[in-house]
Amino acid sequence: MPHHCPGPQPRIEPVGRGHRDPSAVVLVLHGGRADSHSPAGGRKRLTYLRMLPFARMLASAGRAGPLSVYMLRYRYRGWNGPDMDAFRDAQWALTELERRHPGVPVVLLGHSMGGRAALRAAGAAAVVAVCALAPWLDAGEPVEQLAGRTVLIAHGDRERWTDPRESYAYAVRAKQITDRVCRFDVFGDGHAMLRRAGDWSSLVRRFVLGELGIEPEDPEISNALRQPAPNGLRAALSGAER
Repeated sequence: MPHHCPGPQPRIEPVGRGHRDPSAVVLVLHGGRADSHSPAGGRKRLTYLRMLPFARMLASAGRAGPLSVYMLRYRYRGWNGPDMDAFRDAQWALTELERRHPGVPVVLLGHSMGGRAALRAAGAAAVVAVCALAPWLDAGEPVEQLAGRTVLIAHGDRERWTDPRESYAYAVRAKQITDRVCRFDVFGDGHAMLRRAGDWSSLVRRFVLGELGIEPEDPEISNALRQPAPNGLRAALSGAER
């Protein structure tokens, strides 16, 4: 446990009504900053609000599951170099979810810094899949923890905050660890995922519910997963919102 009182503590917040005994769990990790020890708190922060619609969508879609969705509230806004605070908080959250829902599979959904934390935390025993949206990655990111997991990465081509080239390079390395890796280019959109919001949401829903067996596997995603690199790592996301 890296977290000690006093000081800010991480927490996980259920989204929607949830289930007392879910068959699966999704943990949503929002973005942040490279360096900041400001408290992450505050539901009005754009990084939090950006992921709330995804969490609510999955909570609503999972009523037939049953699926429970949680959002992680970090201690700090920043990743903070070697401290990797968001990753440490994700580890804590997965331990807490295992305590609350022992043996239940977990899908991690993260954006930007949260995508980096989700991919890093994928080695936890309960994690079966990771969905990373516009993740903040660099050449030093490990991939060994992805063994046995399914990974989907999506990145817009109008990105100004995180580098799509780095997420592609990461996907190439990840494909050597697990063959269930795909990556989508979201043409016409940037970091905020607003121009093609419906397409991002559809992709997340199809991936998460398909991986958890709540809905059939999606053919577009399955095809990308089957493709050898680089084809399945530069798949153009379909949709009407181009």
